[in-house]
Amino acid sequence: MKKQWISIACFLALTAAIPLHSQNAGNLVHNPSFEEHRQCPMKIDALGVIREADAWWQPTQGSSDYFNACGSRECNVPRNKMGFQEAHCGEAYCGIYCSQELYREYLQTELRTPLVAGKRYSVSFWVSLADKSPQAVASIGAVLTRNRQEDTTRGILMDREVTSLDGSGSQSIAVYFEPQINNSIENILDNTKEWFEIKGEFTAEGGERFLTIGNFLSFNKSNVIATQGANTPLPGAYYYIDDVSVVCLDTNEVVTPEPPKSFREGEVVILENLYFSSGESEVLQQSYNELFLLKEFLERNPEMKIEFRGHTDSQGTFEYNDKLSEARAKAVADYMASMGIDRHRMTWVGFGKSLPVADNNTAEGRRKNRRVEYRITAD
Repeated sequence: MKKQWISIACFLALTAAIPLHSQNAGNLVHNPSFEEHRQCPMKIDALGVIREADAWWQPTQGSSDYFNACGSRECNVPRNKMGFQEAHCGEAYCGIYCSQELYREYLQTELRTPLVAGKRYSVSFWVSLADKSPQAVASIGAVLTRNRQEDTTRGILMDREVTSLDGSGSQSIAVYFEPQINNSIENILDNTKEWFEIKGEFTAEGGERFLTIGNFLSFNKSNVIATQGANTPLPGAYYYIDDVSVVCLDTNEVVTPEPPKSFREGEVVILENLYFSSGESEVLQQSYNELFLLKEFLERNPEMKIEFRGHTDSQGTFEYNDKLSEARAKAVADYMASMGIDRHRMTWVGFGKSLPVADNNTAEGRRKNRRVEYRITAD
């Protein structure tokens, strides 16, 4: 039977999606219980990516999963391919594998604002072992970093540092992350019936903006045990994740997203943190925070109209780049419309490779040229 009640913690998590103005304490996590989604999940794909849940993505090639009451049989809540579990909050949650060393999955999001140096923060999220998981672990935690973490592997997410070799080149050194918040290594998370809260406090170094959830320790240090779970497509410990929170414990700290500046009609603004897959036009979830701030800016200026302008680097034909740049500009407009911005306030155009802002002969120049910007057309 579907739950008809809602806990105070769940209510606070759901209402945390509301923009924070002068609250002294509020959740810095967008979409903390995964309720907001662009589409209903239809399939668990071993090589797929999370494209449905707003503001969340996977930082590695491990294919984290999204479950929602509106989803297919594979991805439904409460019954799905991995077992049966009501959501801890609302009607949705995500799922990740957390034990095998050569295959791990993670969830990542960008906080509303960077953490402030010297301030104390509370971080928490809820986990539940899936019925069909053949293993359970103790080590699941949260890492907060200044920079976006990403890796092209499917194994443990590592902290990769590039070290200079006295002008003769550079090398990448990978070390294990040290989670600010981690479940006790003695406490194996083997409960498939109830949710368990992983929670802790830490003092920020300052500037931490990205939150990543998963297992950051080696297999031997994760306290892995076998369970009675049935065989699954991938061996390992599989957990549902829900109801994520990052809250400043300093009551004097005002939590306010930094709004975009005001601009005059005709001015062009580059959207610095937009992400697309190579050669594709779909806006990736990593772009959420950038577009959320633009949404708030447009809501504060209801008479303003804008034109999205897509650009590419010099690689490829003129025809290909013209189509791709226009498709990406339109995709941004579509994304903004899905966030509630009136379509009549937005137009789009693609310029292909005709208006570079940097040297196309360098990788960094090409990266800068692959951009979407907006021009204010009326105010």
